[in-house]
Amino acid sequence: MPEIDIRGSQGNAFALMGTAKSLARQLGYDREEIEEILKEMRSGSYEDLLDAFDKYFPVVELIGRDEEQV
Repeated sequence: MPEIDIRGSQGNAFALMGTAKSLARQLGYDREEIEEILKEMRSGSYEDLLDAFDKYFPVVELIGRDEEQV
């Protein structure tokens, strides 16, 4: 299973959206579908962004998500 460690620079919201766009292209999503995914990712908090990422790309494990935030 592919992994993204969100505790580092890969966890930056812009980096996650870039990864989502790239993955969506690889999976054959069209431009409109990709824009809808990104719109959903931008529509709320960082947790909402992670939820949307999980929703569309469940095969990618987000490392560090379950850790308690200090």
